[in-house]
Amino acid sequence: MVKKEYDVFVIGTGTAGKTVAYDCAAAGMKVAIADNREFGGTCANRGCDPKKVLLAAAEVVHVASNLHGKGISSVPEVRWGELQQFKAKFTKAVPAATERDLKKAGIDMFHQSPAFIDKNTLTVEGKTVGAKKIVIASGNRPIELKIPGREYFINSDDFMELPELPDEIVFVGAGYIGMEFAQLAAHCGSRVTMVERASAPLQGFEPEIVEELVEASKAIGIEFIFNAEVVELEKLRKNIRVHYKRNGRKGEVKAGMVVNAAGRVPSIDELDLEKGGVQFERNGVTVNEYLQSVSNPSVYACGDVSASGSLQLTPTSSQEARIVSLNLRKGRRTKMDFPPVPTVVFTIPQLVSIGLTEEEARAKGYSIRIEHKSVPGWFNSKRISERTYAYKTIVDTERDLILGAHIISAQAGEMINLFVLAMCGKLSCADLKAMIFAYPTWGNDIKGMV
Repeated sequence: MVKKEYDVFVIGTGTAGKTVAYDCAAAGMKVAIADNREFGGTCANRGCDPKKVLLAAAEVVHVASNLHGKGISSVPEVRWGELQQFKAKFTKAVPAATERDLKKAGIDMFHQSPAFIDKNTLTVEGKTVGAKKIVIASGNRPIELKIPGREYFINSDDFMELPELPDEIVFVGAGYIGMEFAQLAAHCGSRVTMVERASAPLQGFEPEIVEELVEASKAIGIEFIFNAEVVELEKLRKNIRVHYKRNGRKGEVKAGMVVNAAGRVPSIDELDLEKGGVQFERNGVTVNEYLQSVSNPSVYACGDVSASGSLQLTPTSSQEARIVSLNLRKGRRTKMDFPPVPTVVFTIPQLVSIGLTEEEARAKGYSIRIEHKSVPGWFNSKRISERTYAYKTIVDTERDLILGAHIISAQAGEMINLFVLAMCGKLSCADLKAMIFAYPTWGNDIKGMV
């Protein structure tokens, strides 16, 4: 028997879930929200934001290293414990503040993962609740590598909370998480080895730009083992031995800590989606162009858990939440329609991408012009003695419009936002070159990239 009825029940308190809950509550709907972890979601508690706080120290070390002997007398040492205390100032208050704001908005809260009983009914905290609409915004979780000895892994969540860094670390996986954390650890004094099953890190990015990052990583002592599949972890007295197969041969590497950075998967295991008639796939809940479940019209999904095809980023989660919110509140059939979306790998230097790669542009049949250069001799890079600076842009020659931009530089994360404006505003390369930007700034450099 249903004891409580809601207009909207939201699963997940991250960026996407909170947005939908607040909007619907403000529209006078009866709303509940649930989470089986601390309220506030991955980005604020254990993802994007605290990661960037930790990386700030690594950036200082990197710049000081580059300028050592050029006016800087010594490279600072990172005190990891103090850095973690500083990071905690950004994260410690998040759960309580989130709950306070949700309560103020009149939203009921549950501290457990719900499970479907049927298409419109959930069980949570021992209670049975009904909802006219259910929004799944439960995000992603670290993938489990099902190999012998997997209990000796730590994952990205664990890494973010380490009280101290070990002398040696092995990262299994060289995607976003692996590359960012490996660089952080290396700059903070650990010896780092990366084991990756592909032939290069960051699959899907422009290979020429990724290769620049690989060389920059090697320069700070990171070792790479590519084309290697990890098959077992073995606990030794002081270390953990990682066994892998590479080109048909066995290999091994050992360290005091091994981090599973092989990726993330949709956080849906506890939801009993089958009982709710909710179809799902490898990338999450299967949705239509309205972010509505293809099999249960009462259910919507947004954010990383949605198999919408969009990039799994905080800004796209916000955009998807806006679409779901509109469809719930106003009965409008708002379709998912994303502008060009930038993505940043917060390594040192940063690697960024927006739009098409060269391969994608050629496959789509565009007539293109490629601009690709390594430019450490440009002023902005030279003044901080940065040896890694490169770009690759893809331009549609028929319309003189930018189809894609890919950069590695100290400030690539800010530079790519100018490409967002250019691409969304359909500014031609001639338009960009005719503009007057402040000089000498990193932003001004983009005129030389098109």
